[in-house]
Amino acid sequence: MAARVNTVRIPSPLRDYTAGATQVSASGATVAALLDDLERAHPGMRFRMIDEQDHIRPHIRVFINQREVNALDEAVAAGDEIHLICALSGG
Repeated sequence: MAARVNTVRIPSPLRDYTAGATQVSASGATVAALLDDLERAHPGMRFRMIDEQDHIRPHIRVFINQREVNALDEAVAAGDEIHLICALSGG
C-alpha cells in the first residue's frame, strides 16, 4: 500500500519545530498516525498539540481541507491538506 502523503500547514508558534518551514509533508491513514509521522520528523511538536489523555489541546484546531477535526481517529486521505491552527490568547 502506498503512503498517504499530505501537506501539513504549520502555524508560526510551531515553526521552531520545523526549522521555520510553513508547510511540511507527513503521512498517515488517521490524524493520529499523521501526527506520529510529524513527530518522527519534528520531535516535540506533537506534545504541543496533543495532551496526556490523547486529546487535541483546547488552543489547537486541526482541519482536514476545510473540515475541523475533533478526534484523532478521523481518516486522512492521500492528498488531503492538513491545517494546524493555534488560537491566540491575551487581554
